[in-house]
Amino acid sequence: MRTLTRRILLTLLLLLAVDLAVVATAAVLLTPWLAPVRDAVASSLPFGGASARIAWWVAVLAPALVAFVWAQLRYTSAQTMAEVDARIVGPEEYPALHERVQRLAQLADLTPPRIAVADADVPNSFAIGTLGGATVVVSEGLLSTLGGDELDAVLAHELMHVVNRDATVMTLASFLPSLTNGEYDPLDDHLPGGNGSRYALGLVALGLAYVFSARVLAAPVGSLSFTLGFLFLFAVTVLFGGVALGVFTAPVVVLGRSLSRAREFAADRSAAQLTGDPAALVGALETLEGADDRPRTDKRSAYAGVRGLCFLPHGFDTEASSDSLSIETRSHPPTAERIERLQSVARSLETGAE
Repeated sequence: MRTLTRRILLTLLLLLAVDLAVVATAAVLLTPWLAPVRDAVASSLPFGGASARIAWWVAVLAPALVAFVWAQLRYTSAQTMAEVDARIVGPEEYPALHERVQRLAQLADLTPPRIAVADADVPNSFAIGTLGGATVVVSEGLLSTLGGDELDAVLAHELMHVVNRDATVMTLASFLPSLTNGEYDPLDDHLPGGNGSRYALGLVALGLAYVFSARVLAAPVGSLSFTLGFLFLFAVTVLFGGVALGVFTAPVVVLGRSLSRAREFAADRSAAQLTGDPAALVGALETLEGADDRPRTDKRSAYAGVRGLCFLPHGFDTEASSDSLSIETRSHPPTAERIERLQSVARSLETGAE
């Protein structure tokens, strides 16, 4: 467990480093248009020269990094919930489910997370984390397929993701790959009016950038040479920004995949120890794997988004994924290997060995 904790911490630090690189690159690309703000801040500082430039970058990067991480966690959590049509439910609506989670959370010495139920017949579950807490999501199919100790075992597995903090780390790791492959589009998701509002915002941003370019382009504003210079500068910024986003996404994919197998094994083991019944989790895995009658071809390698967070990698979809452009950010271990390790845990519990 200590090894996993170190890996989670290292993964988090590296993800923050990638986020800092993304923010710094965006700041550099936007510098031509931020020059008036930069000059105003520099002139208000009691020192000048290199110190003023350093202070400007600190003033920009520190709050931007915090805002970027907060926005990623908040947006990714909301988008993931929306993708599976999940909603937060209270104890008055699902009393038995809440009782199970409350009891297991107490055993784990954990503040009970929020509980959400997805309107999906496919039996599955996952946990997501934000700075404000965690949410365990289960499908209607899971609640109708499992009961008793097997349902407790799956819920304990998800709670262990919360305890280990890997739910938050993997939620953070989901954003850039999903943004790069087009699963997420924050502008479309938050702007009213669909594409019309998007185009209107783009035109406003383009107009402001055109005006602010007067600080870096020597030609008269409105002239042909000024307009051509602006278009060239804008095209280079967009092109380099797109390339940089792809470059920064690559290490996030590697980090997510390197952590995923370990986090699933650790959650299985911890859940089995929490409930004291590894056989219940083995039974749940066998039941849910047997309930998935979709094509088995490349099921664990051709998935992205919410599917990588789930108890089993088929997600909540009624059909296997056919998206050839998906970026794999996580890789579940084979179910047979998970069962084999759980059987080893059962033998350890029987003999009293650690």
